[in-house]
Amino acid sequence: MDIARPNAAKDKRKKRIIYGVITAVVLVGITIGLSRLKPAAPTVPKDIVWMDVVKRGPMVRQVRGLGTLVPEEIRWIAARTQGRVDKIILRPGAVVEPGSLILELTNPDVVSNAANAESALRAAEAQLANIRVQLESQLLAAEAAAARAKSDYETTKLQAEVRQELFRDGLVSELELKLTQATAAQAANSNQIEQKRYVFAQESIKPQLAVQEAEVERLRSLAKLRHEELDALQVRSSMAGVLSALPVEVGAQVQPGNNLARVADPTKLKAEVRIAETQAKDIAIGQVAQIDTRNGIVEGRVSRIDPAVQNGTVLVDVSIVNELPRGARPDLSVDGTIELERLNDVVYVGRPAFGQEKSTVGIFKANGDKTSATEATRVQVKLGRSSVNTIEILNGLQPGDWVILSDMSQYDSNDRVRLN
Repeated sequence: MDIARPNAAKDKRKKRIIYGVITAVVLVGITIGLSRLKPAAPTVPKDIVWMDVVKRGPMVRQVRGLGTLVPEEIRWIAARTQGRVDKIILRPGAVVEPGSLILELTNPDVVSNAANAESALRAAEAQLANIRVQLESQLLAAEAAAARAKSDYETTKLQAEVRQELFRDGLVSELELKLTQATAAQAANSNQIEQKRYVFAQESIKPQLAVQEAEVERLRSLAKLRHEELDALQVRSSMAGVLSALPVEVGAQVQPGNNLARVADPTKLKAEVRIAETQAKDIAIGQVAQIDTRNGIVEGRVSRIDPAVQNGTVLVDVSIVNELPRGARPDLSVDGTIELERLNDVVYVGRPAFGQEKSTVGIFKANGDKTSATEATRVQVKLGRSSVNTIEILNGLQPGDWVILSDMSQYDSNDRVRLN
């Protein structure tokens, strides 16, 4: 028969409560423990990241930019007068010498103006010659008159002296003496006047000729100008080099001042390198540079720095010091590297894909070298001066530390990564 157990239900309820409390405590403990666990570090394959070791020693600061080779001596040949392109003799690429005919222009007005100027010059020269003959004839007439007046004066003077001697001897009257003396005095005045007239005739020749000579010179200059305009219809090179541009075609109408051809000296080239404006502040004239022409590297020196910024870059001219390699020609694309300074004893590392000079950035430092590292932890690193491929470390890393230089922005939420 069944035995009555009045406390069984109560005991069962107590056990349930105890089990529930224990279960709740266990769950709370598990939750707290899980919350205190660090999140699992993401895994990064070592063969896809770029790692480098921190070093101490000399570091060369450099900046780099793209550029082109351009001739140091370029000369544009401009049209001196209006005209139409009649014939093209040479095309770009042709070797030219001073005086080489490049193209021909036509302009009937220029031909007519040159002929008219030449005709006016000839007429003025003929008129000058006529005036010179007339003035020389007038001078000869004045000279003859002066000679006659002098002869008359000498004759009357001699007669007066003879009458004076005869008057002393009583052979002539006083009246006859006075008459002879008056004639001599008149002859003396006439002689003086004619001599002055002759001198004046001599001195007046030069100013009278100067007026016509000035007109002849004016017309000669005009004729020279018109002939130069006529000669300019034959467009010729003014220097030795290579014809590099010809921006006109046959039949084109050109105006004075229009560029017709460009001649450059291909043996004297310089590099025009564009440097980012943020890196150009330390560039100075005279700094050493290296120009990579894809067919060799040549040394150069900074010769000019453009004061203006264009599209975020500064144009720097680099003069080539040694001989250019074969294949170097104008407009060839090149890479330019300019040496800013040499730092003797600094801590440096390869330049990371992120972070600018004189800033503080987070960099993952590995717990070993490139082959043995299994984990990398983010550390704050203060950067100093930078170069093309390296950057100075001011604080946060020590020589011998291995760091990840690749772009790790996708792990910004993690302070450590696993390497495998």
